[in-house]
Amino acid sequence: MKKYQVAIIGTNIGAKHYEDFQKISDKFNVHTICGLTTEPIEKILPANSDTKISLDFEDVLKIKEIDIVDICLPPHLHFSACKKALEAGKHVICEKPLVSSLEEIDELKEISNKTGKIIFPVFQYRYGPGFSKLKALIKSGLAGKPLVASLETHWNRGKEYYSKAWRGTWKGEQGGAILSHSIHIHDLITMIFGPVSSIYAKLSTRVNDIEVEDCAALSIEMSNGALVTSSITLGAAEDVSRIKICFSNLTVESAGSPDKPYNPADDEWRFLAREPVTQNQIDEVLSKVKLSKSWYTGMFEEIANKLEDLSSDEVTLSDARQSLEFVTAVYDSSQQGKNIYLPIKRENPLYKSWIPKNK
Repeated sequence: MKKYQVAIIGTNIGAKHYEDFQKISDKFNVHTICGLTTEPIEKILPANSDTKISLDFEDVLKIKEIDIVDICLPPHLHFSACKKALEAGKHVICEKPLVSSLEEIDELKEISNKTGKIIFPVFQYRYGPGFSKLKALIKSGLAGKPLVASLETHWNRGKEYYSKAWRGTWKGEQGGAILSHSIHIHDLITMIFGPVSSIYAKLSTRVNDIEVEDCAALSIEMSNGALVTSSITLGAAEDVSRIKICFSNLTVESAGSPDKPYNPADDEWRFLAREPVTQNQIDEVLSKVKLSKSWYTGMFEEIANKLEDLSSDEVTLSDARQSLEFVTAVYDSSQQGKNIYLPIKRENPLYKSWIPKNK
């Protein structure tokens, strides 16, 4: 298998990307880290590192050895950075949200098709033991019909978090808790239940003095008829992500441990049988599950598999589009005060941007 050369662009979440690339160093080498100044990059790199330091994104794109550009920048910079990297002949990994509108993601799809380079959106919550087990149970046919799910994204974000000037603004962050915090848990429910049919959303700013929402309550209907509720706040005492899903033959629940809000797949999970399925049947399937690597490491491994034309479970551009269509529908529902049905059509004013016109 080829070892792919990676350039990480950005030093905030980019530090975590670097750390997890080291866990699968047989598949990836971080060739370069690019930032605004050298100091934060030097903090990421060990003293004996061969990784190069760059302060110029355009220069990084000219390095022939680099196969993948990993974009870890603020959201409003994602589209232009992805576009430039693809046009420079690089594959792209990009943090969430991939871009800031459905129009932008459709343009990136065209560029990807034209250049033959792949965009890998970041949804690292998909990877880990909890979802490996749930996928196995669904594949076995034991779970049965999906009925309902409840989601909680109850986190704590205050003045320190919003001390970065771009955060909490429509221009810099492109949205609030819907876009930056609960986007992962909503991706998980579509991964499990499939496409969304309609959304009714109530959004509010109740915790912080910011432009964008920090609380939300969503009522969601899936295309398969399942019903989902999602509760979101950035004013909780501790960070908790909790998921409970009821199928006709199976109830699945994550513990919502405060030490695992950002990696719920590594949390404690309960898988409870409902007649006519027995707990022994459930446990037998679980005993045979091959567990994937967790978080970014699991996601990066699937990217390597895809690039090697092996069987893979990578996050796709279609997954990212589905996520942003969900976000668009949430903002459309909140702004209009009504239920919004998917898909979002090109003639919808929010296709070009969900940001309110007066912002």
